[in-house]
Formats: sequence, C-alpha cells, structure tokens
Amino acid sequence: MNEKLWTKDFITVTLVNFLMYLIHYTLIVTVTTYAIHTYHASESMGGLAAGIFIIGMLFGRLLSGRFIDHLKPRKVLLYGIIFSIITVALYYTINSLTILMLVRLIHGFAFGISSTATGTISSRIVPEKRKGEGIGYYALSVTLASAIGPFSGIILSQHLGFKSIFNVSLLCIVLSLILTLFIKNLPKTTSLQNAQQSQPKGIDAFIQREALPISIVVACVGIAYSSVLSFLSAYTEQINLASISSFFFVVYAVSTFVTRPFTGKIYDKFDENKVMYPVMISFIIGLCLLGMTHTSWLLLISAVFIGIGYGTIVPSAQAIAVQQSPKKNIGLATSTFFMFADFGAGIGPFVLGIIIPLVGYRFLYIIMGILVLVSIGLYYLLHGKNVPYQHNH
Repeated sequence: MNEKLWTKDFITVTLVNFLMYLIHYTLIVTVTTYAIHTYHASESMGGLAAGIFIIGMLFGRLLSGRFIDHLKPRKVLLYGIIFSIITVALYYTINSLTILMLVRLIHGFAFGISSTATGTISSRIVPEKRKGEGIGYYALSVTLASAIGPFSGIILSQHLGFKSIFNVSLLCIVLSLILTLFIKNLPKTTSLQNAQQSQPKGIDAFIQREALPISIVVACVGIAYSSVLSFLSAYTEQINLASISSFFFVVYAVSTFVTRPFTGKIYDKFDENKVMYPVMISFIIGLCLLGMTHTSWLLLISAVFIGIGYGTIVPSAQAIAVQQSPKKNIGLATSTFFMFADFGAGIGPFVLGIIIPLVGYRFLYIIMGILVLVSIGLYYLLHGKNVPYQHNH
C-alpha cells in the first residue's frame, strides 16, 4: 500500500515553509554587513544582529510547541504569519542598531511560531510508512531556501541596496499568507481529547523527552554548520575566492537535492544508522576540504560534501525525533528538535567569533570537523547503538 505523499496540502505547506525560510536566509547573511556598514557595529555586534533572530525564534518555538498539539496547527500558522507580516513591515522603521536588534528579535519570535506550525502540519500529513521520505522532501524547502536566500541576498544588497531585501521579504510573507488560506483544517488526532485532561507539567510541557537525545546531537552539528553560514564570506575574501562564494550555497543545495530522494528511501527501507553515519562522515570531509582550500574548485567540492552531509543530517534526525516520540506529541517533538538545531546554529557565530582571532579561519573549519567527529560518537551513545539491526522489513 503506497499512500499518497504529494497531496495539495503537503505541497502548499512546503511552499509556505520555503517562502518563510527564504526571508530568514536572505536576511541572516546580509544583516551582519548591513549593521557594520550602516551603524558602524563591531564584528561581534553585527553577528549578534544576525543571531538575535534565532534567540527570538527559540522563544517562538518554545511557546508554540507548548500549545500546538492542542490547537489547530493551521490556526497557529495563520496567526504566526499575520504577526510576521507586521514584523517584516517594522524593518522599514529601523534607524539605529538598537531598533535593528529589537526588530530582529520580534521577527525571530514570529518566525519561530510559524515554522513550528508548518513543521507540525507536514509531519501530520505525511503517511506513517513514508515518514523518512516525506519529511525529507518537506525539508528540501529549507535546503532550497538556504541556497537561494544567501545567493539572492548577496546579489540584491550589492546591486539594489539593502532596502530592496525588505521589499522582497514583504512580498514573500504576504504570498505565504495567501497560500496558507488554501490549507485545509487537519483531522484531529484521536488522542487529542484525552490529551486535554493530561496536560504535562513543568519541563515536559515544553520539551519532548524522547526527542532530546537526537536533538542534542543536532545542536553540535548546527554549531559546525554555522561556521559555514556566518563566516564563509569573510573567509573567501581572505583567500581571494570571494567571487565564487555565492555559488558555494548553490552547489550545496544541488548536492542535497540530488541525494535526498535516495537517503530518504534508505532511511525508510533499512534504518537511520545506514544514513546518519555516512552523511556525518561526508560533512567532516567537506569541512576539512574547506579549511584546506586554495582554489575555487576545491571550494565547490567541499560544498558538495557539506551538502550531502549537513543537508541530510537534519531531515533524517527530524524523522528520528518524530518517530521516537508519542504520536499525539508530534508538534512538541518537532519544536524540541528545532529548538536544539536553532540553538546550535544561533550560538555558533557568537562563540566562534571569539575563537577566530585565536586560530584563524582555516583552522576553525578543521576544529569544526573534529566537533562533527565528536558528534558521531555522541550519536552512537545516545541513539545509534539502540537501533535494532535489520536488513529489510
């Protein structure tokens, strides 16, 4: 029985997610430079202007993860997007570094609510037998955004100025709202009525315990990836490969795209270990090549390995988080997973910004490769060794 994956709702929610992440990635790679050039911020303050968005996002996920399984996710998404439209409009009022930080924080909060809702909707729509494949395709919307966003952000700010990014962002978020109106209300999960009586208390209300082990692994991997997202431009400028750097993300996305259909199917047919170990090793190879690169070819080859690596780790780990958790708590499991993933990617630039003056960019990427190696050990201890060995089922 091959249940249908590409329903109208699945396609729509994936598109909405793509547009929201497109805004996020277009801004995150350009806001640092904008803060430095326009408001004469230091490197670390510029990094904070980009990263504070993720702090807001964490709070948005915390709040929505707490309630989303008991509300209609579509309603949460609608409110989140209307809130996002207001916050994107606030970018036009920015006139100081403080206000920029504040708007980034609120925008992150709105984004956290909306993206937890899209994640929950997609997890509920995808048929059980095709979870690895379905979540993998849905996650491609983020991958695609992480390639087009930085690429278009760099091009827009170079040729049309930073304000043009606000215009594009506003257009994208209004389009998201229109699309959301076409998503049908989801069927209520059977256990929802009983869930009302047994509302979890304390930390369990915000964190899905079963999703924690894999989420911790992804937080470490996220720190490693943030070194690529935040410092690639500065690094490639230093080694005179700046003209190639915008293509890095395009190659990264293409390699993720090409491997995603296979990795999702391997995940569903065999088990997660057959996917996780090889792609984590691929990520290490990519980071080491990036640290050693002297030519544009080597830079782009490192993008291939990083794309296959990081681009597959996240959706596979998300599928693990959802499958380890009770069905009635898919929303909470999704928000727990992304809180950790975002925490890694958000704290990364700040921490690594302190390390860079001490070790330089080249050695930074080698250290990040070692961090992913440690993450493999962590994965084995927290999850991998408990996966029952199987050929096919």
